[in-house]
Amino acid sequence: MKYDRILIRYGELTLKGRNRKFFVRKLKTNIRMMLRRFPQTQIETLHDRMYVLLNGEPYDQVKERLAKVFGIQSFSPAIRTEKDLDQIKAAALHIVKQAHIPGGTFKISARRSDKSFEYDTQQLNYEIGSHILINVEDITVDVKKPDINVIVEIRGEGAFVSGEVVQGQGGFPARSSGKGTLMLSGGIDSPVAGYLAMKRGVDIEAVHFHSPPYTSERAKQKVLDIASKLAEFSGRIKVHIVPFTEIQEKIHEKIPEGYTMTSTRRMMLRIADEIRKKNDALAIFNGESLGQVASQTMESMLAINEVTNTPILRPLIAMDKVEIIKIATEIDTLEISNRPYEDCCTIFTPPAPKTRPKTDKIVAFESKFDWAPLLEKAVEETETLVIRSEGNEQANDNHLNLF
Repeated sequence: MKYDRILIRYGELTLKGRNRKFFVRKLKTNIRMMLRRFPQTQIETLHDRMYVLLNGEPYDQVKERLAKVFGIQSFSPAIRTEKDLDQIKAAALHIVKQAHIPGGTFKISARRSDKSFEYDTQQLNYEIGSHILINVEDITVDVKKPDINVIVEIRGEGAFVSGEVVQGQGGFPARSSGKGTLMLSGGIDSPVAGYLAMKRGVDIEAVHFHSPPYTSERAKQKVLDIASKLAEFSGRIKVHIVPFTEIQEKIHEKIPEGYTMTSTRRMMLRIADEIRKKNDALAIFNGESLGQVASQTMESMLAINEVTNTPILRPLIAMDKVEIIKIATEIDTLEISNRPYEDCCTIFTPPAPKTRPKTDKIVAFESKFDWAPLLEKAVEETETLVIRSEGNEQANDNHLNLF
């Protein structure tokens, strides 16, 4: 007896009312794409559940893929039986024997959504629990912290027995909430901001600023490796690499030292906004956390944001570094971000950047030089790559597909 399907729980999607069907369809499409390596799998959709039929495909490998799909609250491998008590007992006993360690504990968690079934939940718990106690040696019941929690669901379409609940990513399905532009550096924060935006269903395209020879190809590859980690959650991510050397050199020539960081951020934001427009994105996301560095005070944000009316969304705004590092560890970007290859922001940081820059002053400083030709050139010479989850290969944008 083996697990023959995976029961998927929607979580937040159940609150979506009239739009629920759209989100469920999107989730189904994303699951199908994430499981394309497992061609025998099939997906069945019901009102409040979804099932992945394994049809012989390996559960452990399918589990790894499903655990990264946004929109899944949790899932459980299950054995489907007829609504027959003896069959249910046999499936529950098989699951316990597979997982049991001598001296271990278990509990039965029965749920009966089909009220026509002759046994209620209390009776199911008793009947199945008794069967396990009779047939398994050296095991006891623990209803609070059991080693094995056998979940039995009686539904209209059958009975489903499982011994595991795997927490999913939650949130909304990938690409269900519009497109956004992520300002992606090689640091710890911006990948986490991208992940959190993606978790809310945003289709993220990343913009990275590259300043050779001040920043190396290894710094660029570091960002692409980070993008490949983010792509594992959405299937693929587009990365725009902006040549920024000439602009940074001109900033350090034309702008007073204390304001070079503010001007650099303003130029980056202007370029990111142009790339956003070209790619029909609706907002710009970044990894700013309030007060973390000089460019992330409210005064700095005000002076930097002045160059655009586009919404600037900051998923990390109220997080501290410990919280951010925790998420970076969970999504496996922290080690990459800690590689000793610096991006253009850290290379060109002035010794004493203004923490409370004045908007009128930076506007006056920048007005003494025509920046438009340099900005237009940077946008025109931007290199676009597509990083896919499968193989993490780079591809020309002309070959972009769903995943």
